Amino acid sequence: MSISGIRKVFEAAGEDAINLGLGQPDFPTPAHARRGAIEAIESGRADAYTSNKGTPQLREAIAAKYDRDYGLEIDPDDVIATAGGSEALHITLQAHVDPGEEVIFPDPGFVSYDALTRIADGTPKPVGLREDLTLDPATVEEAITDETAAFVINSPANPTGAVQSEADMREFARIADEHDVLCISDEVYEHIVFNGEHHSPLQFAETDNVVALSACSKTYSMTGWRLGWVVASNRRIERMLRVHQYGQACASAPAQYAAEAALTGPQEQVEEMVETFEQRRDLVLDGLTDAGLEVPTPEGAFYAMPKVPEGWCEEVLDRGVVVVPGDAFGEHGAGYARLSYATGTEELKEALEIIDDATRAVR
Repeated sequence: MSISGIRKVFEAAGEDAINLGLGQPDFPTPAHARRGAIEAIESGRADAYTSNKGTPQLREAIAAKYDRDYGLEIDPDDVIATAGGSEALHITLQAHVDPGEEVIFPDPGFVSYDALTRIADGTPKPVGLREDLTLDPATVEEAITDETAAFVINSPANPTGAVQSEADMREFARIADEHDVLCISDEVYEHIVFNGEHHSPLQFAETDNVVALSACSKTYSMTGWRLGWVVASNRRIERMLRVHQYGQACASAPAQYAAEAALTGPQEQVEEMVETFEQRRDLVLDGLTDAGLEVPTPEGAFYAMPKVPEGWCEEVLDRGVVVVPGDAFGEHGAGYARLSYATGTEELKEALEIIDDATRAVR
């Protein structure tokens, strides 16, 4: 394993660079979520360990969210609150992948899929994407062998911003059911969708072969709070709990109270944030197109992934704009770059002018 390619780019950038590499919203955590933590701290409720799975109130709030969003009846006992979506992914892979077993995941895809598969002593099996940067269920099904333990889907996706269709999600659920392999659905960006809506394979599975992961990190701009969760059948939850129990004990208590408040309180700030991201997306698409770059339209998250000429990333970085080379996200990411538009409009406009100049320079 090596240090993430994203981290390498950050370390190479100058102090005054415009950072289009950050994968976190540039909005404040909602006030009611902060108050939830403050009140718990001041009352002493956050001083002690919580249940390994998390407070009953938080798990009830998470279960209610799945009923509200997807019409799913989730037992609060079938939820584990984790230290962000990262730990949710880690305990899922660690609990379900035996040494040498394969894990299929999108390429380009989030950097942790490969790394955490290796930590679980599994065998990474990245697969390429469609032209629109979505993952084709047929590609996943063709890649399954007797050694396959799981496949990972991510919608809306990091680094592409692509959103899988309802038909795709139904197919992923069918594949998990028919092939008896685990479908790990990374839904951390589930509420940042610009057209249509997010669908989860949990809605369509007929077996317990789907595990869903999500977090407060992106939806509520709570990346630093480190609060995520995993939802699955009870037998799978109890298996993952063993990993979580010894590695983490429980998620941070103040963060759990903040998350409970975020999930049960007003949701207007989320809607406003998504509207802002959509406006920025349109600005970025126009700027990249004007620069002569081809870019699939991202339908969610806050990333764009244009095709770029050789030397483009280095030229852009040298001119003071941080972007992440596509090959940091896998072999099939070569020839692309990831741009995050989780930054202010004026900075984006300035960065796009620099990108236009840099693109002319390398052509």
